[in-house]
Amino acid sequence: MDIKLFRSLLLEKKAALVEEEAAGKEAAQVVELDQTSVGRVSRMDAMQGQAMAIAANQRRQIELQKIAVALTRIKQGEYGYCLECDEEIAEARLKLDPATSLCIDCASKKEMI
Repeated sequence: MDIKLFRSLLLEKKAALVEEEAAGKEAAQVVELDQTSVGRVSRMDAMQGQAMAIAANQRRQIELQKIAVALTRIKQGEYGYCLECDEEIAEARLKLDPATSLCIDCASKKEMI
């Protein structure tokens, strides 16, 4: 397994998420409730946009945490092994999501629960 490749993929993904996060902060700002400047429908659209931006930010934070864990596992020499069964995670699976911590079998079992 090419650990340098996966480390590089993780760092690229992290950089992209951090860049998205900076852009998403403005969209998550508090919505102005002044009816003289924004009509009711426009305000509702703005509030919906704000809620979607907050949810997207939460997903980014979770993904950034997964990347941090994966980078730590690389440093510890434990990257590429399933956290549940300790079997090697398929390289194709890691290429799709280098931050994944479960093999396909264990991930499938968790989804059934």
